[in-house]
Amino acid sequence: MNRWKLQEEKPRKNTRAFMYEVMLMLEEILVLTGISRRTLDSLLKSPYKTIEIRNARNVLALSRIKAGEKIFLTYETFHDIVKGTEGIVAEILRVESMEQRVLWEESDEREQMICRVQLKLLGLGKVLEIVERNSAIRVKIREMLPHEMRMG
Repeated sequence: MNRWKLQEEKPRKNTRAFMYEVMLMLEEILVLTGISRRTLDSLLKSPYKTIEIRNARNVLALSRIKAGEKIFLTYETFHDIVKGTEGIVAEILRVESMEQRVLWEESDEREQMICRVQLKLLGLGKVLEIVERNSAIRVKIREMLPHEMRMG
């Protein structure tokens, strides 16, 4: 009787298939929702852009993120984020929070919190899984391949 168990060799993966799996690795990142089409188009045209965020959920999401991290920006609203939602993947270069005075005739509050965030375009992405949906959304995304991108 052989005391040494022979280990069953696992079949090796095709190199091309392995590379494709690596390219499609999932990333888990925060989402900024309700970003205007004009802003998204502007970011696609100019890969470095500073935007002002006023939405309370988005301001809260930005308070949890640091420079160098990735973020997912989409036109869809908070409640409309589902598997398959498309958007832009960007790197945070800088986040600055500030209070802005509001004319008292226009609002019941005198100040509102805004964030200015400097972004660097990385590419387009698609939501594969919603990981967390509290006051901010955290999703698993993957970068879209050129043939998957919708035109128009």
